[in-house]
Amino acid sequence: MTLARVVKTQGRRGELAAEVHSDVPDRFAPGMKLSALMATRRELEIEDLWPHKGLLVFKFAGVDSISDAEKLIGAELQVPRAERASLEPGWTYVSDLVGCTLFDHGREVGRVDDVQFGAGEAPLLIVADEGKTFEIPFAEAYLERVDAARREVRMNLPEGMLEINAPMTEDEKREQQAARDRGKKREKK
Repeated sequence: MTLARVVKTQGRRGELAAEVHSDVPDRFAPGMKLSALMATRRELEIEDLWPHKGLLVFKFAGVDSISDAEKLIGAELQVPRAERASLEPGWTYVSDLVGCTLFDHGREVGRVDDVQFGAGEAPLLIVADEGKTFEIPFAEAYLERVDAARREVRMNLPEGMLEINAPMTEDEKREQQAARDRGKKREKK
């Protein structure tokens, strides 16, 4: 399960800054072992950590230079499912949403393929169905419930949200191109 994602190096001694994807306070501690998931998996041990400008800076044992740290940029810092912190009732690990079917007002929208962070306050659920992709904020205001056992996310989205996020049809693309072409002809006159 992903707890954080490394975004950049921070310092000259191999420190790394990461965006944290856990709401559990004090989730990380010196001596804790994490896996860094990239193209391969690498085991790491936290030597030290501290907050800095909205990120968490990690110093890992054996990562002692900028060049060592650069190899870890983009890595997902994970713990095994068995070591996840217990959540309060009604809370869900965002990583558990991938693979769930999303419903809006009881109507199936598609399958959650990914969860993206950093686009706003709420993570974005990337939902795909029959060649269409939707970006839906996983916001408490829209959430009806998550049924982990049934692999379902039930939401009540604002009217029109799916249409705004829907990919353009071929007709809409042609209309948009025609409008651009008309605009270019007017500029030339």
